[in-house]
Amino acid sequence: MNPTTVLLVDDHLVVRSGLRALLGTQPDLAVVAEAASGEEALDLVREHAPDVVVMDLAMGAGMDGIEAIRRLRQINTRQAILVFTTYDSDADIVRAVDAGAMGYLLKDAAPGEIFAAVRGAVQGRSVMSPPVASRLFQQLRNPDWILTPREAELLGLLTEGLSNRELGRRLFISEATVKTHLAHIYAKLGVETRAAAIATAIRREGMR
Repeated sequence: MNPTTVLLVDDHLVVRSGLRALLGTQPDLAVVAEAASGEEALDLVREHAPDVVVMDLAMGAGMDGIEAIRRLRQINTRQAILVFTTYDSDADIVRAVDAGAMGYLLKDAAPGEIFAAVRGAVQGRSVMSPPVASRLFQQLRNPDWILTPREAELLGLLTEGLSNRELGRRLFISEATVKTHLAHIYAKLGVETRAAAIATAIRREGMR
């Protein structure tokens, strides 16, 4: 099986080098290129067509990470993009997910979290760092939410990047029931994807 190919985008060489070395310890992950700017990232995506782009948000002068994510989505609407940053404000998270990011990791994330997020992105999963997920859980306890307790619990688990089968095992329900709950959640929140559902939850928290 071919390894999952990764493009690293960060204006700090030390960060890119460290992340490349870390991902290099996994035989199923391969860094194929590095970019120091959003503009360079666009060129390298066209050249290498990586499975996953790991993107910082702030990159000095020129195109920032949010705009780069939007442009990458225009090139390939199915491109898997993970944010890897020090910024953890609700506004940054929502902007990144709205732009098309599938996951949001902080730079102090444990190696296992990073590996899981990269692998999950290829499978269409959305993974959030624990501090980001924690704020979502606080919002899920808001009694004004229109979601049922089971739907709120399921939405909270989405931040762990679990598949439908894994969600079913965690909640002791069938995969078909998971799909039904997800359909109800998406309809109530007016979204179509897991990442959008998570972003909507965080946005509502910020509006309180």
